[in-house]
Amino acid sequence: MTVSDALNRPPGVPTRHRMAARVAVGLAFGLALLPSGRLHAVLTRISRGAAPAGYEQAKAARDAVLAVSLACLGSRGCLPRSLATALLCRMWGVWPTWCVGARTRPPFGAHAWVEAEGRMVGEDASEGYLNTLISVPPTEPGRRAGTSQT
Repeated sequence: MTVSDALNRPPGVPTRHRMAARVAVGLAFGLALLPSGRLHAVLTRISRGAAPAGYEQAKAARDAVLAVSLACLGSRGCLPRSLATALLCRMWGVWPTWCVGARTRPPFGAHAWVEAEGRMVGEDASEGYLNTLISVPPTEPGRRAGTSQT
């Protein structure tokens, strides 16, 4: 992480959001240690019963996470950042689509992010730059929990 990353933390995040974001970040770092199959199962269970997150809700959650965690702000913080954002949204009663995938152009590598209203939240990637491999969307009524969209 560069000094400019640290200085670009989102301003104006309400205190109540910061407190919940700290809890979400702590949980996210624990979840990030799980194998991918187990992580998918845990997130699927956590997401049950939540309404789909709106873009602004997911962006507010991501901003709160970035405001409280320098580790999530860095370039290697995508997994805990995306997990904490999804968990904070869940604390608010909503769920974004949590995604893990790979960059399709150099530099190749894995990346994790959240989407809401069909858009990546807070990512600077262009359309088609990331290919989703695993996702945990909000559970729709009548849809069996535990299925993934890829």
